[in-house]
Amino acid sequence: MIIGIDIGTQSLKVVVLDDHLKVCGSASSTYQPTFPKSGWAEQDPEFWTAALAPTIARALSASGAQPGNICGLGVGGQLDGCIAVDRACKPVHSCLIWMDRRAEKEILGLPLDEIRAKSGVVPDATHMAAKIRWLKANVPAADGCLFHQPTSYVVHRLTGRAVMDHGLASTTMLYGLASRAFDEQLLELFGIDKAVLPALADATDRAGTLNAEGARLTGLAEGIPVAVGTGDDFSTPLGGGIVEPGRLACVLGTAEVVGAVHSEPVIDTRDLVQTHAFVGNRFFIENPGWLSGGALAWFKDTFRLSNFAELDALAEAVSPGAEGITFLPALSGTMAPEWVASARGCFYGLASAHGTGHMARAVLEGTAFAMRDVLERLIEMGLEIEAIRLLGGGAKSRTWARIRADLTSLPVEISEAIDTAPIGSALLAAVAVGVQPDLLTAASRVGGVAETIEPTLQHKTAYEDGFANYRKLFETLKPIF
Repeated sequence: MIIGIDIGTQSLKVVVLDDHLKVCGSASSTYQPTFPKSGWAEQDPEFWTAALAPTIARALSASGAQPGNICGLGVGGQLDGCIAVDRACKPVHSCLIWMDRRAEKEILGLPLDEIRAKSGVVPDATHMAAKIRWLKANVPAADGCLFHQPTSYVVHRLTGRAVMDHGLASTTMLYGLASRAFDEQLLELFGIDKAVLPALADATDRAGTLNAEGARLTGLAEGIPVAVGTGDDFSTPLGGGIVEPGRLACVLGTAEVVGAVHSEPVIDTRDLVQTHAFVGNRFFIENPGWLSGGALAWFKDTFRLSNFAELDALAEAVSPGAEGITFLPALSGTMAPEWVASARGCFYGLASAHGTGHMARAVLEGTAFAMRDVLERLIEMGLEIEAIRLLGGGAKSRTWARIRADLTSLPVEISEAIDTAPIGSALLAAVAVGVQPDLLTAASRVGGVAETIEPTLQHKTAYEDGFANYRKLFETLKPIF
């Protein structure tokens, strides 16, 4: 049996898969990030390692398996975190997680076009290179440290080996897509020595085996192979069966990650989407996400709704277009139609005749409008999209799924498995230990579709008008962001 782990922002999730890749048990443990200052976001790496053993134990119990039944372990997790560790892999500072923006000044004056052209990513303070530069300048203990992302940090703790897959490396602003290696010119631009970064390997390679500390942290036996692992933006579509071109992966979590697999490393000169190394020598071209499920959670809490089903019911009572209300999904800045960190969300078009239901529908539609921004850009860049596959917790909402089908005139597939990130991590381990021959085969055995929602053409005009209004609202507000 195989264990897959996902290190999320708000929880650590574990699944147990049998040799046929059926989920036999799962469990999760929750924790939260902290926000010391405006624009700062941190998380104690100890939260992740402390959660491993109890969460694995509960997943094993749910599956009816014993620790001795486990033959491999795979790890995935949140992207763009940065952890400085000493040579014993002890953190000297909290992890600067993906939403941390304190390193804005660290990219000023750099040749952004050159960084984009080589790395394929949008030059931005959220990426690891900027955060390394900030830590080196502001945390004396970081001098001489090794720098990890969450996945590579946990793998290092479990195996004693500092290693990172090409997908994670391609998010750092230090990796050359063409060379498939850390790029000497990019390293020089940021003043970073390659020696302070983990070694590179494929996600399905063995990082090593559980050492004594790894066994203590997981409650499993020493010697169990551990895959190199990858980031959750890649393990999630993988666990949802997406490894070939043709489908838009739409991951509806706290943030909404939207992307698709492509055979060529095309790069977006408009800085809306990023190009990352993906399994099978392919590329995953994506927007890393805006607050989407998080916006729904904010709305539910602010308007004191009992649950998300109530939000859906309110929205269902309102016709497409929300009777003229437009919501700009920018509660933590916009990532579509442009990246603007200082942007903030708003409702436009409110009148005395509007109520909570109109606003609920506007939130569902506004977040979907941002997805369409990304979809249109991917198509402009030459990607073929035949359907949308919804993954993540938000895929439980048929209302949200229906909106996306009608808005794009594409069929929307709702995945059988909701939390596919730990499944994707488990697939990496299954290949690493030889339970599966390769990832294409493994992915073909997961990713079942529970339901396909076909678009309703009668709503097309309402959504075209709503999308146009959303774009106009963004352009109108840009001067005051």
